[in-house]
Amino acid sequence: MQTLDLRRRDGSPLIILCLGAHADDIEIGAGGTIITLLDRYPGAHVHWVVFSATCERGDEARRSADDFLATAARGAVTVHKFRDGFFPSEWSAVKGAFESLKEICEPDLIFTHHRVDYHQDHRIVAELTWNTYRDHLILEYEIPKYDPDMGNPNLFVPLEPGPAEAKVRALMTHFASQRRRRWFVPDTFYAQMRLRGLQAAAPSGLAEGFHAPKLCL
Repeated sequence: MQTLDLRRRDGSPLIILCLGAHADDIEIGAGGTIITLLDRYPGAHVHWVVFSATCERGDEARRSADDFLATAARGAVTVHKFRDGFFPSEWSAVKGAFESLKEICEPDLIFTHHRVDYHQDHRIVAELTWNTYRDHLILEYEIPKYDPDMGNPNLFVPLEPGPAEAKVRALMTHFASQRRRRWFVPDTFYAQMRLRGLQAAAPSGLAEGFHAPKLCL
């Protein structure tokens, strides 16, 4: 399999933009990859944006982001308070938040939701990502849930055991409000990484999968 190298030839830092509709979305979809990239590309700058997290969920989102970005040369965390489950009706306001992002950073790599995710908030974030960033490398992550929308990713990031374990440990540590959900258990997150690790022929057996609709070689 061919690999994608994100090293900057001019020596400038890699700039990553992470977008999530809800407090734990980025971590579930791309947590292991983000940890891996920060280790692989020292000096990286990360902008972490959560669009819906209030009260306890907002505190969880900030603590988790700070944990994942502990090794970043520069990390900026933004937590919005858009109403969970109502993004389609708040489209204009969410769009405005996306427009303001263009003034903050010019990312080399963007992580966002998959455009065919059945959750309406996830879809809005994905659609506005592509609407806002027309000439960027965008990788769409996946969120396991009840809806039958798990697709077939075409880009994989093999993970060492360390980042995979750190991802799951952080999810279980920082998101106490979600532990009552039957699916929010380590087995769910490891199962997803095991399946993608099989598809990626990852030496550790672990990987995260992404949808990369548009790439230029």
